[in-house]
Amino acid sequence: MIEFRNVYKDYGQNHALKGISFKVEKGDILGFLGPNGAGKSTALNILTGYLSATAGEAFVDGVNIFEHPIEAKKMIGFLPEQPPLYPDMRVSEYLNFVYDLKGCTLPKKQHLSEICDVVKISHVYDRLIKNLSKGYKQRVGIAQALIGSPKVLVFDEPTVGLDPKQIIEIRNLVKLLGKDHTIILSSHILPEVQQVCSKVVVINEGLIVANESIETLAEAVEGTRRHIAKICGPEAEVMKLLGSIPAIRSADVIGKQDANSISYLIESDERIDARIPLFGALAAKGYALIGLEGVEMSLEDVFVRLVSNKEKRQSAKRR
Repeated sequence: MIEFRNVYKDYGQNHALKGISFKVEKGDILGFLGPNGAGKSTALNILTGYLSATAGEAFVDGVNIFEHPIEAKKMIGFLPEQPPLYPDMRVSEYLNFVYDLKGCTLPKKQHLSEICDVVKISHVYDRLIKNLSKGYKQRVGIAQALIGSPKVLVFDEPTVGLDPKQIIEIRNLVKLLGKDHTIILSSHILPEVQQVCSKVVVINEGLIVANESIETLAEAVEGTRRHIAKICGPEAEVMKLLGSIPAIRSADVIGKQDANSISYLIESDERIDARIPLFGALAAKGYALIGLEGVEMSLEDVFVRLVSNKEKRQSAKRR
């Protein structure tokens, strides 16, 4: 449905995109992640026709964006980080304006009514946009993206500035829209991506550092096993002991859980089971292990590690 092939974007001597390639299949909800300045917005602006590329190709449903921009844009609904709203218009006036601007040929009244029902703004249809809450302004922004029934929806930070209730509502709306549209969701809220998206592309310094399904993303980084251990014993001595066990890569104090024990986050290589040597070392010192549970790597952990690994590789090259 969407494909980037070796896309570059230069601003003078600044290389914003350095030959990125990725695909989004029909029906996918893709999380597009990266730190500030990574190239996310540049890539989205190229996809939606706001920017040209220095080199490479980009396609929407087989249509080359650079060779046939009008045809490609008709298949895309875009919600930028700042929704393109006119605050002095009523919701009804604005949506009718966007309908005419897009040259939409679907039955106007029915089409706009259906969109308003989907995004739940029918009851504010005649209100001034400037008098709406940020959450409803965001819904109006999503509504304008839906006009014309585009095959692809691109949402850039759709929940920024919303309260927790509004975030949940927008998140559920994105899930609902994913049943009928292919979606690219750019977000800094990693748990949101984890809950909503089926695939993730991580970009850093103009390069893609991961392109995985949510389930296999952790395999894109150097594997680790992580456990939380509750241990009875003096903190300094326990930390010294943990540091002496070869199977353990790192150990950090989480804090006291009760009067008798302290919790530690322990990491080991994925291929090594540190539990047996840990138990033996603690038993030899007479420190009781009263709790041990595995910890899954979160999307945030993976994201930080992917970016850090790239920085380490670049530092090694400079040496």
